[in-house]
Amino acid sequence: MNLRTIPPAAAPVTFRDLVHGFLGIAGKAAEVKLERELREYFRVENVFLVSSGKAALLLILSSLKRLSGKKKVIIPAYTCFSVPSAVRLAGLDIVLCDVKPETLDFDYSRLDALLDEETLCVIPTHLFGIPSDIEKIRTLCIDRGIWVVEDAAQAMGGKDGEKLLGLIGDVGFFSLGRGKNITCGSGGIIVTDSDIIANAIEKEYALLQDYRLAEVIKEFVKSVILSIFIHPSLYWLPAGLPFLKLGETVFYKDFPVKKLSGMHAGLMWNFQKRLESSNDIRKINSAWFKNKLRSPQVHGASLPFLRLPLAVRNREIRDRIAALSQEKGLGISRMYPTPVNEIAEIRDHFVGMVFPVAHKIAECLLTLPTHHLLSKKDKEKICRYLDGRDEAFSLKRSVVEG
Repeated sequence: MNLRTIPPAAAPVTFRDLVHGFLGIAGKAAEVKLERELREYFRVENVFLVSSGKAALLLILSSLKRLSGKKKVIIPAYTCFSVPSAVRLAGLDIVLCDVKPETLDFDYSRLDALLDEETLCVIPTHLFGIPSDIEKIRTLCIDRGIWVVEDAAQAMGGKDGEKLLGLIGDVGFFSLGRGKNITCGSGGIIVTDSDIIANAIEKEYALLQDYRLAEVIKEFVKSVILSIFIHPSLYWLPAGLPFLKLGETVFYKDFPVKKLSGMHAGLMWNFQKRLESSNDIRKINSAWFKNKLRSPQVHGASLPFLRLPLAVRNREIRDRIAALSQEKGLGISRMYPTPVNEIAEIRDHFVGMVFPVAHKIAECLLTLPTHHLLSKKDKEKICRYLDGRDEAFSLKRSVVEG
């Protein structure tokens, strides 16, 4: 048993944050305050706070559906399973587009061919915080009356040039789940400058239920436990309990969609300073790894990677590294186990379709932790195992790209 076990992803939650979360249980003041601060931070008129990032996407899609009779939603063939889950729950049709291996963004030559008169929207994803080319997508979509829904669940506070991610498309959303850039345990944010979209969302939002008091207390207790056991000196305990299913990728057939609670909003106090600090640390750690592993720079810039993606030559090597990481507590992890078309619950809808790049990425992708809990010794240990300097496991020729 390795008593220092690095979590693959983590966001800071301090005692002071928990105090503000506890105070937020009573009344709506924390929610009102957070909405105002988010409008100021994002410089948008319309902000909606909900129970999760996938709830935010479902609310957006249900609202766009009210505005149009179209049913097709184009998403990357390799992305978080919550995205196709939300599309299905909204009663819409999933259309997949393969991705480029260098950026994990859409293959734009394929995307252009998929757009037609039945396309409701395109959902580009800033996977791991790597910016998708939203301006290019808007150029393809704007004259066709197709909306761009920006999935910035893994990229809050990130930028493409001087533009904040999540604000470039017609509507964007963020996740506040554990392990994101900043967390309140569970939550989601919707932002848009479109009054038409905002009015449609408002109608759906007004129908959402609030958390019951018992649910809020349960969520607060979970946040307290998370804040304690996320530390590497204690993470070995939850990581060693299989029934917790930590890190398991799930396709949700259903999930709750509620308004964000005052407790969750309270946990977001002073969010801007905390978010900037979290992202600065991620930039530093990502740049350190990329330099040590001699990995090419993505977009030629230092990004606040939520996790640093690393491709190896094949599934066998990936699984060996992942097994070693689990044994040694290194925090290196697999990501989404299949492309979207191979998800067991929906694969019957994609019979005969192949997305070779997405399939290859699912087989070969690992991620390195970049969060605030990494020490210099942790980073050095990770690199020793990856570049073969540690005699216990030599992988020097396996790492091909990050």
